[in-house]
This record gives sequence, C-alpha cells and structure tokens, in this order.
Amino acid sequence: MARGKILAICQSGGEFITDSDGSMSYSGGEAHAIDINCEMSLSDLRSEISAMFSFNAGTFSIKYFLPRNKRTLITISNDKDLQRMVDFHADSDTTDIFVTKKVESRIIRSVVADSGTSTDANTASVATLEEAKRQKLCINWDSMITGVGQVFSSPKAFRDALHKYAIANSFMYRFIKNDGSRVTAECTVEDCPWRIHASRSSAKQKFMIKKMNDIHTCGKELSKESRRLASQRWVASIIKDKLRDTPNYRPKDIAKDLQQEYGLSLNYSQAWRGKFIAKKELHNSHEEAFSQLSWFCERIIDTNPGSVATLHTSDDSRFCFFVTFRASLYGFEHGCRPLLFLDGLSLKANKQWKLLAATAVDGQNDIYPVAFCVLDSEASENWHWFLVQLKSAFTLSHAITFVSSSQNGLEELPEVFADSFHGYSEQHLIENFKKEMDESWTQELKDKMVGHLKRAICACKVDEFNESIENIRIQSKELAEWVLGMKPEFWSDAFFKGLRYGHYSSGAAEIFNDWVSTRYEPSVLQIVDILRCKLMEMMYSRHESSNTWTEGLVPSANQKVQEEMIKARSLSVACSSDCVFEVSDESTNVINIKTRECTCRRWQVTGLPCMHALAVLERTNGCIYDYCSKYLLTECYRHAYSLSINPIPDVGGPVFADSFHAATTCPPRTRRLAGRPKEKPAEPRIIIKRAVRCSKCQGLGHNKQTCKAQI
Repeated sequence: MARGKILAICQSGGEFITDSDGSMSYSGGEAHAIDINCEMSLSDLRSEISAMFSFNAGTFSIKYFLPRNKRTLITISNDKDLQRMVDFHADSDTTDIFVTKKVESRIIRSVVADSGTSTDANTASVATLEEAKRQKLCINWDSMITGVGQVFSSPKAFRDALHKYAIANSFMYRFIKNDGSRVTAECTVEDCPWRIHASRSSAKQKFMIKKMNDIHTCGKELSKESRRLASQRWVASIIKDKLRDTPNYRPKDIAKDLQQEYGLSLNYSQAWRGKFIAKKELHNSHEEAFSQLSWFCERIIDTNPGSVATLHTSDDSRFCFFVTFRASLYGFEHGCRPLLFLDGLSLKANKQWKLLAATAVDGQNDIYPVAFCVLDSEASENWHWFLVQLKSAFTLSHAITFVSSSQNGLEELPEVFADSFHGYSEQHLIENFKKEMDESWTQELKDKMVGHLKRAICACKVDEFNESIENIRIQSKELAEWVLGMKPEFWSDAFFKGLRYGHYSSGAAEIFNDWVSTRYEPSVLQIVDILRCKLMEMMYSRHESSNTWTEGLVPSANQKVQEEMIKARSLSVACSSDCVFEVSDESTNVINIKTRECTCRRWQVTGLPCMHALAVLERTNGCIYDYCSKYLLTECYRHAYSLSINPIPDVGGPVFADSFHAATTCPPRTRRLAGRPKEKPAEPRIIIKRAVRCSKCQGLGHNKQTCKAQI
C-alpha cells in the first residue's frame, strides 16, 4: 500500500468470541472494503460507513485491534485516533475495523441478562459495556491534553489534567521530572514511546506543553495497576459532591461506582480512605465558613454603610451568603441601564462553592457587578432566596429587564419581580441550538446556522426574523421548528417587550474566574474578599478614566454615532411635520423625533439614534445628545462610579472578644507527616525498692562488703 494509506475491512452485525488465551475474534455479520488515507477525517469516515451499512450518524462506534494485540479493542473517537490507526497499520496489508451500534449494545446486554444466552453473547455484551463506561470520559477527559502549545495556569493544573487524561486513555505514567518549573512524564510500559514535557514559558511565564509524543505502542490496557491512578485525594474530589447529598455512601458502593464510571479497580481500603478525606474536607469547609462569615457580615456593614450582607443557614449545614455594596447599588440605580443578567457559575479555583451573580452593563458596555451570592448548591430555592434579597436591596420604582438561561432563576423571577421583563440568554440558546445538530453536520454548515440564529435574535422587525428562520428551514425543517418552539418572545428583539439595549448575554463567568486565582484553593471568606478587592479597584479605575473624557457621550457610543453619521449623509430626508420625517435609502422609514421612534426599530432597541434619525437631526440641526439614552451620556457614566468601596482591615482572620467564640474557632489545618507515627514512650511505673541492710553493722544503705564500720 502507498505510504499513509491503508485498506480497511469494515465489519458489522457479528459478535466477538474470546479464545482460551484471552484473545478475541470476530464472527458473522457483513463486511465491506474501504480505503483510508492520512488526510481523511473522522466525519468523512462516519459518512461512508453510514451509507455503507445504512446507519444513522452518531448511533455507532468504530473500533480496531492494534498489531499483534487481539485482546484490547481501541475506540476511534476523534481525528487524532484515526490518524494513529493509519500510522500503526502502515506496514499491514489490510486492517479490520469493527462497527458496533450503540443502541444494539444496550439491547444485547438486556437480552443476555433476561434470557441467559451463551457465553459468547455475554462476552460481546461485556465489550460494549466497557465502551459505555468510558463514554463520559471520552467526551470530557479525553481532550484534557490537546498537544504542544497548550497552556495551563500552574504545574498543579497540568498534573491534574494529565491524571484525568491517563484515566480516560487507559494507560499508566510515571514522572521523570516533577517540580515547580517543569514536569516530564512517560508511559510506564517499557519501549512505549509516549512522553510529555511541560515547563514555564520564558515570555509569558505560563505553564505550557513544550514536547509531546502522543503515540502508544503498549496497547493502553489498564489492569490491577489502575488503582495506582486512583489516589486518595483524587477519589475524595470525585465523590465529594455525591457524599454531600448522600452521607451514607458506603466504600463498597464507591468502589463499584468508580469501576462502572471510570473503569478503575479499587479495593475497600482505598475507597474508605477517599471517603474519610472527603468527609473531613466537607466538615472543615462548612465549619470554617460558619465561624468566619457571620463576622465578615458585620465588618462589611461597619466599613461600607448602606451595604447588604446576609448569611442564611439551614439545618443540614448548608448556607447562602449574599453581598451587595452600597457603591454598586447606587451606581446601578443612577448610572446603569435597568438591565440585569443572572448567572450561576462554578469557580475554577474552588469548585465546591457556587456563585450566583447579578450583573449590569454600564455606558461603555462593560460588565458592572451589582450583587453576588456564595453557596454550595445551585438549587431553585437558593435562586428564590437570592432574588428576594436582591429585591429587598433595591429602591427602584421602574421595571427591570432580566436576562438569564431558562434554568437559572427564570422560573422564580415572576414570583419576586412581578412587573419586570424576563428574557433568555443568547449564550444558552446557542448552546442548546448546537446540541440539536448531530455529527452529520459539517462545522462550516453549523457556523452558518448559528449565524442565522444570531440574526434572528438581533432582528428588530418581524420580517427580518422570518427571513432568518426561513434560511434555517432550507437546511432543516426540524431545526426551524425547534427554534420557533423556544418561544421567540423571550429572546428575539422583534417580539421581546423589554429593553436589552443590544446586549443578549453576560460574560460574568469569565470575569469572576479571572478575578479569583487558581494557584491555591481559597476559602469562602477569601473568595468574597477577593471579589470585594477587585470591585474596589474596578470602581476606582473606571472613575478616574471617566474624568479624562471631554465628549458628552461615552467613547464607545460616540464612535458608533460617528460611524452611523457617515451612512446618514447619503440618505434622503422629507419633512412631514415638526417632528415626523420620512427617510429613504433602499427602503422608506418614518422617524418621530418627539417619541424617539423609527420604523426600523434600532433606535428603540439600542437607545442610540439610528442612521435614519441622525440624517433627520443633521437636517434640523438637532443636538444628538438630547436624543440619546441618558445611560450613554458621560455624566450618567460618572454617576455609576461616583461612590467607592471602602477597604476592610483584618480580613486575614476574625478576632473575637469573648472566650466562647474564641473556643469555637477552627484550628489551622495541619498535614499528616509521611511514615508511621512515632509512639510515645510508656510512662515509667513507680517501683518501691526494699532498703539494703548491712549484715555486719545492721545499718541501712550499704552491704557488708562496702561497710566501713570497725568490728
């Protein structure tokens, strides 16, 4: 065969038979031949197999054997796996590829369990069961290591990613070099060329993969050595969330679940130690939070009068900590648009705690955090409590427009903010839209369809919305019906009754995760104080930068007006009355400068005069500032950052005046030393000795040999 090209025999419909030596063979079914070269992608191969066997894309898996290894089936899940298969079989005349249907694998398993068929059928079901075990990992952990150039925040983050990558790809590794500046690892199997090296970049001081040989010749088969990958800390991190909800989680069940979900064989003692560490971390974290947050609430209110800090606890040791500063409340009510984004996110620095955030947008279109809440569970009742606290902190009399995903807080909004408007987030809508497109769609076509959806979201008129939907319908009627079924009145400007001012999603997750460092695992108190410090710096820096502005509009709005003014000079304006005008370009639009309306609806949606309105204002010599939304004026922007957040001294640790609180303060965490603990020497027993009597002089304290008495 030519270099980089193999002849593959695709087989399907048969069953695997295990021989006495443990090797497997394939019997029955039908077979077809196909050429595979190094330039072929996995999607192209799936398309040919779909047409060959009349399968639907995404309903089958592709597997193969390594040369001289008939015991382990290797799954092809991405383009790199396909390229590896071509490289491994470059010297072979033919290569066997096995196509197994995912749905049929579950049916075969149930039939075996119910009817008790032969051992051969049972062996086939075991092979498909192994695939189901690793399906979750292939989606998430298989892509933790992508190759040379990948950047990590720290050496610890790289080691964690490497650990998960090894579990997902079923191989053992050992460290050759492992310190704070470089990490080198290789496969434990002798003569296997897999190796990876990462170190800090000299320019950006980021931890980066510099070298990687991603080829395995060992077969990547986990055996009893797999328990070495499941360290106590790793097991604790995996089971911590489930242990919080199920305190009676038994070690036997832990070992069974890890075997089913991750393919790792743990003994009872490993599972018990992992549970012990997880329980200790959960107990210490909650104990520490309770002892510190009540003190921190008082410090926030004392140092920042008018702020709101509330700690809510429950009987099952769960809590919610709500914080909003006076400066943020005042700035939102007097300088920001009445628009709030609700986001629920997990912090990368400490995934044990969740963060609920309410963020606004200032005149410069930057994120303006208004309030946040730290808790350990993003449940619906916690969202309701967060919204109640948010409403009690506001003094606004006009309605607010809320934008959120359909899951995060939107169901509780009508109960708390009855007179407000509620909309879906563009980000979550697009994510759900992509899930509706399976692997048969090319990436280019997916991007094109997402573009149509974005135009439907931003459509100001019904005609523009219908045009975007028809473009989607041309490619897929089912996809168009799905879009219409998602209630466009909650996310399209053509039907939405509230005002979003051209903002459809929030970047709160990125900004909060950037603020909280991932170099160490911060406590709840540290997380809240880090956010306070970042907010304090943000308020000050933006206030100082706004003092240098000389225009009436903020710089971003002023730039848009200048760009639209160039387009407006080529438009034709006809006057109907003092306030009503007709502007013609490719179409005719009617403008009412008294009500600030244009039939194109962009003026109403964005709060900034459109090019039709600017053409009228230029003819009538009107002041542009008088027809812009007040939230885009420099004066209003300065109101948003007029107040400052005050520092809080002594945040490192609360100081209690009374002895009762001092006694309940948590001791500092100490790490157990390596090796067997040293035993304390036993206390010596008190022995009463009999006095020595001399047989010569009958004196006490000596004997006759040392007696000095004269006879």
